[in-house]
Amino acid sequence: MVIQERICNFAAITIKQKIIIMRKTFKSVIVALLAMIGVNNATAQSWTADNGNGTYTNPLFYDEFSDPDVIRVGEDYYLAGTTMHCLPGVVVLHSKDLVNWRFCSYTMQDFFGLGDEFCLENGKEAYGQGIWAPSIRYHNGKFYIFSNINGHGMQVFISDKAEGPWQHINLKGNIYDLSVLFDDDGKVYAIHKYGAVRCTEIKPDFSGFVEGSDREIIPDGSAMGEGHHAYKINGKYYIISTDYSPMGRQQCAVADNIWGPYETRTINMMETLGTKVAKSVRNVSLGSPVPAPGFEFNISKGGGNYMGCATIHQGGIVDTPNGEWWAISMLDFNAVGRTCCLVPITWKDGYPYFGVPGNLGRGPRTWFKPNVGNEEAGGFAPYDRCDDFSGKTLKPVWQWNHEPLAGKWSLKGGRFNITAMPAKDYLWARNTLTQRAIGPVSTTTITLDASKLKDGDIAGLAVLNMPYALIGVEKSGKSLKIKWYDQNGNKTETTAITATKVYLRMTGDFDKATGTLLYSLDGKEFKQMGGEILMPYQLKTFQGVRLSMFAYNTLGKQGGVASFDDWQVDEPMADRTANLPIGKVIRLCNLNDSSYAFAHKQGMLHMCGKGSREYNSGASQFRVHDRGKGRVVLEAMNGAGFLTVVGEGLSADVRFLKKETEGSLILWQDMLRSECMLMSLHTQRMIGLYPGTGAPYGADIRGADPDRKNGPVFRWEEVK
Repeated sequence: MVIQERICNFAAITIKQKIIIMRKTFKSVIVALLAMIGVNNATAQSWTADNGNGTYTNPLFYDEFSDPDVIRVGEDYYLAGTTMHCLPGVVVLHSKDLVNWRFCSYTMQDFFGLGDEFCLENGKEAYGQGIWAPSIRYHNGKFYIFSNINGHGMQVFISDKAEGPWQHINLKGNIYDLSVLFDDDGKVYAIHKYGAVRCTEIKPDFSGFVEGSDREIIPDGSAMGEGHHAYKINGKYYIISTDYSPMGRQQCAVADNIWGPYETRTINMMETLGTKVAKSVRNVSLGSPVPAPGFEFNISKGGGNYMGCATIHQGGIVDTPNGEWWAISMLDFNAVGRTCCLVPITWKDGYPYFGVPGNLGRGPRTWFKPNVGNEEAGGFAPYDRCDDFSGKTLKPVWQWNHEPLAGKWSLKGGRFNITAMPAKDYLWARNTLTQRAIGPVSTTTITLDASKLKDGDIAGLAVLNMPYALIGVEKSGKSLKIKWYDQNGNKTETTAITATKVYLRMTGDFDKATGTLLYSLDGKEFKQMGGEILMPYQLKTFQGVRLSMFAYNTLGKQGGVASFDDWQVDEPMADRTANLPIGKVIRLCNLNDSSYAFAHKQGMLHMCGKGSREYNSGASQFRVHDRGKGRVVLEAMNGAGFLTVVGEGLSADVRFLKKETEGSLILWQDMLRSECMLMSLHTQRMIGLYPGTGAPYGADIRGADPDRKNGPVFRWEEVK
């Protein structure tokens, strides 16, 4: 239909327009033909948690999705998340199975004229402020989202459909990190604040708050925190909250009355999924001035086993039509920022514990998808990250850094165009268009036409962070040069060019928080400029890394126009089909001490050194047999039998039996980069060794420490 429409209108347009349409049409035809003959575009596959075998692997998204809240309406699930200072704001996703999510809508397109800080005007900014911690609800046929704009009070968005449009009401008031509960008697409550939890009744018409209703319902010192999620389940009131002091965790408070008294318990603690605390900036945070070029950043090294907030924390719970319960909560995930994990819920003593029976309070990295009866076919991501800008509107993956300046950007001629406006530096540039960086590793490439730049303009590809880094084209007088800049260390490199069309690229390993910036004059051979850039997490933007297109003028005047085309994102680790080595013979090297697992002559799993007699025999080699839905059994290649967990899974309970049993079933936990854990479906805990003891393997380890050296994490190696 798109191609036919272009042909029908072809005679009525100019020669220049015909050339543009022919170029875009040719590109569309080539992509379609490649798809028809089965040639995959490397940029087409994006991270999805769905493993395609009835299981999923956390995180749900390998890009930022913070402060999640989830609801079910019939057989449909909706997820809302924080967007801070970026626009459009407050994202809503839709799913049928809690694993695969589609973009649904944004609730706001601007900041309602609330102040210059939301527009980067008059020296004001709202980095890390804006709108955050939404609560999504469905009541009497309408969708509601409640959130807070920092300094401007509680906001309400109402719609008949999750796709919008959304009506906006500013209730004001000092209510933040809230959850809203529609009670059975028609009353509406907001649960909010940090530490000492408060409850305030909202007027049913959302014209304000019920006077005199605000009161403390859980006193400080009850181990509660913030980011509340309130529910009424089987007549009882539940408040789930998160706290960062002294480390990230989730608490649950339960009462028979909304006003209390409440009893509290920890329901989720110390689950990092084997993720280390990120490198982070110590001297830039909320309330700090925007760091100018030359600022000296104090950056921590991260790592170790200190957990901080690199644990699963803050999120909501939801039930399925068949009675299963699930949690979607976030954890700090290195340079991409805070993202979501899906964790099964087990009810015990009236509390919704994260995890599975036998391992409460923890969450599996890989688990079976929810039994919803309408499983989505295949895995897919919420966004199409690649863009040739041939559409009439921006794709939903894009967000502005602060509110854009109307009339100074356009989608025209199959390109995204920015007029360079005056700015002190990149962090103050107007109309910077961003999308979240996608991990674990990815490469982003963009084409820039710099032919219409004017004196003092700089435009290109930038890493939005503090410190930021960029590569672009700068015009000085009539001369052009490629400029590379890293705010961390205030480092600059330049090289003169005469071409006006350049290709810019960023490669990032977002688990390691490092990247490089490159350029090309022909789109084929790319040259790195500068050194490796560091992408630490920081609390000023309170976001992970974003990639962006920018243009601004350094001489204090309006400049020319930068035109961008062909934004391409390649995710080489998105295809994880080879991460489960079905049918292969492998060795298992334990990350604790680099020993290798082997079948001991006493019929148990033990450890041996590389090059030892056991290592050089079939005793340390295992064939991986598929048993469906991600389940495998391991068979020792020396004839000892099948690895099988017996009893309580204590040390020496990981045995080898000639005939496999239910105790032989293992759920492979994909830790990426050829690393894994083996979850025994007999104990629902991990198989691992006990560091420094010399004891044989057991199957009673709860999960991985951040450094992955506590015994259950292996590097698997194929034996050829």
